[in-house]
Amino acid sequence: MTIRLLIVDDDPLVRAGLTFMFGGADDIEIVGEGADGSEVPALADALAPDVVLMDVRMPGVDGLTATERLRARPGAPEVVVLTTFHADEQVLRALRAGAAGFVLKDTPPAEIVAAVRRVAAGDPVLSPTVTRQLMTHVAEAPSGEPEPARRTAALERLARLAEREREVALAVGRGQSNAEIAGSLYMSVPTVKTHVSRTLAKLDLNNRVQIALLVHDAGLLDDEDA
Repeated sequence: MTIRLLIVDDDPLVRAGLTFMFGGADDIEIVGEGADGSEVPALADALAPDVVLMDVRMPGVDGLTATERLRARPGAPEVVVLTTFHADEQVLRALRAGAAGFVLKDTPPAEIVAAVRRVAAGDPVLSPTVTRQLMTHVAEAPSGEPEPARRTAALERLARLAEREREVALAVGRGQSNAEIAGSLYMSVPTVKTHVSRTLAKLDLNNRVQIALLVHDAGLLDDEDA
């Protein structure tokens, strides 16, 4: 099955380099390019991509705003944010908006290609280690909502979960893989996947990274470390 990819970056040289890079991947087809986030809705409607590779910094509508708008639409394609690692706050905003992960602009070409394949298959492009590293910046990120209010809101959302779903959510928050969760909670991997799917549906989230961020917002990982 061919993965339909849309590239959005204001730098024509970057777009050309990415196009050349993906040219060697038989299972990925670049269906179009955009130079600004404002173009994304029309391009998504016209081209029906499976994945959008989205730059963060663009002069008109930035990639974070474009991601928020795109992922709020029904049947939206997955988004991989193209960024630099020091922009933790921006990455967190993108993940909260529903991006499936991020790749660095200096990432080796083979890894960027692999990231698109993983996202198309439904796997977020964040290792457990990177997930935890990013989440440590959540409390420091600027937010219009006070920390206590954010924690209360997160706890209220997590209260919708059944006990087993909550245990799985906490494990996701620790950055554990499905196999690791299955081992620690004595259940099969398919059962873990079922609990994750139900949790996403109940909490109206897009992917497991958002589950991890919600658990962190609730302060449950801090409670474990205390």
